[in-house]
Amino acid sequence: MANTSSAIKRIRSSARKRRRNILVRSSVRTAVKKAVVATGDAAADSMDTVRSAASALDRAVSKGVMHKNSAARRKSRLMKRLQKASKA
Repeated sequence: MANTSSAIKRIRSSARKRRRNILVRSSVRTAVKKAVVATGDAAADSMDTVRSAASALDRAVSKGVMHKNSAARRKSRLMKRLQKASKA
């Protein structure tokens, strides 16, 4: 158990941040999964789905939930899948 008031405050604030990070991370995973499914099915709206997933990744980076290189790598892989699906 925390002994000082500052340690107690840090526990509260870290719990708040953890809840926010979980929400953001979950929405990013959902958006990326939808984009992967859309590119696999060669759906007509796959470009919009990939674009929304890239936007979700950028929002996660701006909130500090995800590292920028990690988001860039995921966006690159999504775009690569989209190009492959559009050629097929």
